[in-house]
Amino acid sequence: MDIEGYARRMLEKTDETKVKKLLAERIAEIKGWNLEKAERWARAVIVEVKNAYSKKSDLLDYYRSGVTMGAFGVGSRGRGDFYVHEKIAEVIGESGAVVSSAVVSSKDLDDAGVVRHGDFYIAVAIDGIHSRLSEFPFIAGFHVTRAAMRDVYVMGAEPVAVFSDIHIADDGDVSKIFDHLAGISAVCDATGVPLISGSTLRIGGDMVIGERMTGGVGCVGVSKYITPRKNVREEDVILLTEGAGGGTVATTAIYYGMHEIVEETINLDFIKAVKAIFANRLVERVHSMSDVTNGGIRGDAEEISKVSGKSLVFEYEKLRKCVNPRVLEMLEELEIDFMGVSIDSLMIVCDKDVAKDVIKAVKGVGVQIQEVGWVEDASGKPGAFLVENGERKEIKPRFRESAYTPLKKVVGEEEPPDFEEMRQRVDEAVRRAVEKKKKVLKQLGMI
Repeated sequence: MDIEGYARRMLEKTDETKVKKLLAERIAEIKGWNLEKAERWARAVIVEVKNAYSKKSDLLDYYRSGVTMGAFGVGSRGRGDFYVHEKIAEVIGESGAVVSSAVVSSKDLDDAGVVRHGDFYIAVAIDGIHSRLSEFPFIAGFHVTRAAMRDVYVMGAEPVAVFSDIHIADDGDVSKIFDHLAGISAVCDATGVPLISGSTLRIGGDMVIGERMTGGVGCVGVSKYITPRKNVREEDVILLTEGAGGGTVATTAIYYGMHEIVEETINLDFIKAVKAIFANRLVERVHSMSDVTNGGIRGDAEEISKVSGKSLVFEYEKLRKCVNPRVLEMLEELEIDFMGVSIDSLMIVCDKDVAKDVIKAVKGVGVQIQEVGWVEDASGKPGAFLVENGERKEIKPRFRESAYTPLKKVVGEEEPPDFEEMRQRVDEAVRRAVEKKKKVLKQLGMI
C-alpha cells in the first residue's frame, strides 16, 4: 500500500483528523501494530505530504494528463502500450546529439538499443520482472534475466555482462533478495555471462508498506554485426523456434493452479538456438532476429512491419506448431489466444538459401524450428497477415495482450470508447515533458 499516495488523495477529499484516523487504521492492519504506533506514523506521513505538496514548482510539478496507466493499457503489451513507447521515443528523440550516436534507438521499436564504438556495436537491454511474480522471486529472476539476454542476442550481439535492480517493499522478507538473485545467477552461470553489478532498495522507502517486489535485469552485449527489426527484406522467409513461454506463461500456470506447466518454461532453448547461429557464423547472413514477446505474434509482427515498411505473412497451423505442446494445451483449455501472448520463440528473417543453414544449425542443438511465413512488398501499406484455411486476413494487436489470468479476463482486452480522447491527452503530456526538458537544457547553457 502506498501510504503517501493514500494520504495525499484523502487530504484532497476530507479533513485531516479523519485522514489521520483512516490512515492509522490501514497501517495498523497491514503492519500488525497497535493503533498508537500506527497513529505516530500517520501523523508523520501527513506532515510530509502537506509540506511536499503545499507549493507549486515548475521543476517539481508535472502535467497531469488524467490518463492512468491501467486505463491506457501501459505495460499490457497492446495498442495503448505500443503508443506510449512510440511517445517515449519522441521525448528521447528531441536530443539530436544523443540520437545521432545511436545506431538503434527506441524509435526503431527493438527491445535493445545499439551504439557503435570503434569497430564494435554495443547492445544494451533492460527488462522488468513480471509484475505478478512478486511472490515467486526465483522464477521472476530466471525469466527476466533470460529475457534481457534474448533482447541482446536478437540484435546479433553476444552478451558479456548482466546487471540487476531489485526493489522490495518495507514488509518484504529479506530472503526474497537471495532467492531472486539465485534465479538471475542460474541463467548467468548456465550461459557463462557474469552478473557484475546491481542495486537493492525498498519500494518507496517508508512510504510503501506490504511485501511487493519489483525490479529489472539488464544485459550488455557486443557484436560486429546487428540484426534489427527494420532490416527485413522483401522475399525473405520467416523462421520460428518452438517456444514454451517465460514470465507470462509461468504467471498463467501459477494463477490458474496449473503449476506443473511452470517447469516447461525453465529451459535455455532460445539461447541454444541463437548460439548455434553464432557458432555457425550465420549471424552476418541473417537480416533480422526478434523474440516473440511483446503481445505475441500480433504485437511483434505489427511493430516489425511498421519499422521495416514491409508486410509479414504467417501460416496459422505452422505458427501453432511452434508452441510447446503442453503450453499450447493449457492456453487452449483456458481460451487464451496463443498469438496474443509472449511465447518466447526466436524469430529469424533471412533469405531462403540462408534459412536452410539456419534450420540445420538450430536443429543440430536439439531445438525445433520451422519456416512459418514470408515477407512481402507492402505497396505503401505495411501490415501483418495470417493465412488460415486458405483465407488471408490482417492480424492486429488488441488493446491489451490476450487475457492470461482470471483477473485479466475480468479487465478484458477491448479498447475503451474514449481511447482517442485519452491519446490526445497523452500527446499533450509528451509535449509538456519535451518543453520542460528544453527549459532545463537552456538553463544549463546547452541550447
